[in-house]
Amino acid sequence: MPAPRKAADATTGATTTGAGTTVDHLTETYRAHYRSLLGLAALLLDDTASCEDVVQEAFIRVHSARRRVRDPEKTLAYLRQTVVNLSRSALRRRILGLKLLSKPMPDMASAEEGAYDQLERDALIKAMKGLQRRQREVLVLRYFADMTEAQVAETLGISLGSVKAYGSRGIAALRVVMEAKA
Repeated sequence: MPAPRKAADATTGATTTGAGTTVDHLTETYRAHYRSLLGLAALLLDDTASCEDVVQEAFIRVHSARRRVRDPEKTLAYLRQTVVNLSRSALRRRILGLKLLSKPMPDMASAEEGAYDQLERDALIKAMKGLQRRQREVLVLRYFADMTEAQVAETLGISLGSVKAYGSRGIAALRVVMEAKA
């Protein structure tokens, strides 16, 4: 790992070590966790191209703000948080686009391709969309991205107790909706 840059203090002339993660560490973290970041985006978005764009944009944004990542161990958390935030933004733009321009829904898959599984998946997705934003984010990160409650709390910037509360309420709401459809 290269030595941190040193900057001269304008008032005292003293040299200080710059804070932040290095480009090499950020790049290694990005490469090592690219697939998991892509999977995280895929759980929040619905098309591969958008997911790839979000993950790449997250890398660019964290790269340009890498000096603010004081603890290199939190580089992955910053990348995850940025992916979640960019996914939210993409969804907001999509919703606005749908409000401005209505599009017909695509046809269902044929029976040969597993219509029953598709119906269950569609029902779950519809039920998830009915949850509060935070409940949906917690459940996606916790159960689909297979993150611990502590990782979810760090990624979303909320307390561990909030993660537990949102998760519990979200599961209860999903159970009610899914049992009503059964």
